[in-house]
Amino acid sequence: MLKPPAEPPIGRRAALLTATVFLVALCLRPALTAVGPVLPQIGADEQLGEGALGLLGTLPLIAFGLASPLIHRLSRRHGMERAVFVSLLVLAVASVARSYTGLPGLWLGTIVVGAAIAVGNVLVPVILKRDYAGNVSRATGVYTAFITGGAAIASVSAVPIADAADWRLALAVWGGLAAVVAVIWLPRRSASVPMPPPDPDDGTPPVSVWRQPMAWLITAFMGLQSTSFYLLVNWLPTIEISTGVSERTAGVHLFLFQCFGLVGGLAIPRLLKHPTDQRAGTITASVPILVALLGILLAPGLIVVWVVLAGLGQGAALVAALSLISIRGRSHHEATQLSGMAQAVGYLLAATGPVIAGLLAERTGNWDATLILFATLAAVQIVIGIVVGRDTRTA
Repeated sequence: MLKPPAEPPIGRRAALLTATVFLVALCLRPALTAVGPVLPQIGADEQLGEGALGLLGTLPLIAFGLASPLIHRLSRRHGMERAVFVSLLVLAVASVARSYTGLPGLWLGTIVVGAAIAVGNVLVPVILKRDYAGNVSRATGVYTAFITGGAAIASVSAVPIADAADWRLALAVWGGLAAVVAVIWLPRRSASVPMPPPDPDDGTPPVSVWRQPMAWLITAFMGLQSTSFYLLVNWLPTIEISTGVSERTAGVHLFLFQCFGLVGGLAIPRLLKHPTDQRAGTITASVPILVALLGILLAPGLIVVWVVLAGLGQGAALVAALSLISIRGRSHHEATQLSGMAQAVGYLLAATGPVIAGLLAERTGNWDATLILFATLAAVQIVIGIVVGRDTRTA
């Protein structure tokens, strides 16, 4: 088990309690990744076209973007642990409500699901920075492994659950996971205290992250890696089905994508340890995404190879982005603000991805234009990765 540094050394029970933050990560993607494999069923049942389905896939990202800037104030007032606890309860209720309250509930519930997940997206990296200060990159790798593990299980089980019951149960079941983790998180909620205001004498320059150029580069890196991730999570099964791959096989491939994301996320921290230069990590994480997108376009018969490469790159890129947020934030307050900024703007950028992808496919009749566009964005991500990895400061 990854043990957080502490003085004096913490006991086993306290270490286990601290490690419950990784269980929260299990809840941050299943409600989203379960959607992609059953999009065709949702579309047929609710009479939604590709453009509408793309919007459905992107609504959580819009919610991420709109909610993220507000989370810093929420944690300042009520404490990070309490905010996470409430978000888990909201996620549990919204996951069930979006499945069983009709078409309006599907849309509204999806937005609420996204807003609830946004709380964990913003605050968990800050909790990791606080509790695992000596092992931020490694802890972020473990955190990402839990994220991708939960996402992978949701992806591969969505179609079997839908076949056994329907797509509604395939989405709603993950509300139960959030409820269980909320119960486990209860002891941490009780210990939650509001964050004190920043110390004016702590050496942190009083410059808003919104005015720091490096913060914008981190935000761009976060947004681009999220854009390609949510393109693949939402549309990879549909892209494969259009080439003759069966629905069940496409779901298995999405599972492989998530599993290799776990491998990439655990491996990349080795390349992010340099005290002043993280370029080895950001470039290594970004190049496989470009190669995979071009491969799907030019050699779809090797789809398993491209799925593996895409998974390795996406898992590594997420860890690189989250590590940069933790490394560059010079205090818990600045890290929370930087996390909120990067995820707000980054996810709003990513939110355009599934919609544009669906509309391009609808207009052109195939997925070629979509893959060319997103391969271009992956190339831009490589360039930004080179720049953002140079410095250890946000300004």
